[in-house]
Amino acid sequence: MMPLAPDFLVTLATQIGGVSAFLGGFAATFLAMFLTLGHESRAATIAITASAIASVAFIVAVVATTALIALLHPHAPAGSAASTGSSQMLMGLSFLTGMLALLVSLGASGWTRSRATGWTTSAVAAIGVVLTLLLVFA
Repeated sequence: MMPLAPDFLVTLATQIGGVSAFLGGFAATFLAMFLTLGHESRAATIAITASAIASVAFIVAVVATTALIALLHPHAPAGSAASTGSSQMLMGLSFLTGMLALLVSLGASGWTRSRATGWTTSAVAAIGVVLTLLLVFA
């Protein structure tokens, strides 16, 4: 992994932390909605599981970004900036996991309504997964 400048890393962590908090709230709301509806289908189970994974992953991303920002603060204890590698890796992995799980949840959600809606939501989610992976690994 290429070392990033501390100023850039703080800006990146701030942005990812904000987006993770927003999407984590969305994923938790989506999860609560599915649990409240009480659908017993396989698609609902997939959507519930993926929403739970997304919620937890985004919470971990928020905690990792907070830790990273604290470690890179100019008044942080000396030598703490050297220990940012694990927070940086955890931030990236949990954010990507949350994004992919949320897309899976959105794709599975349409199947609880109808076959046509299921195909539509699955196709749109699949495009989102492909684009996300292309952006991350390109």
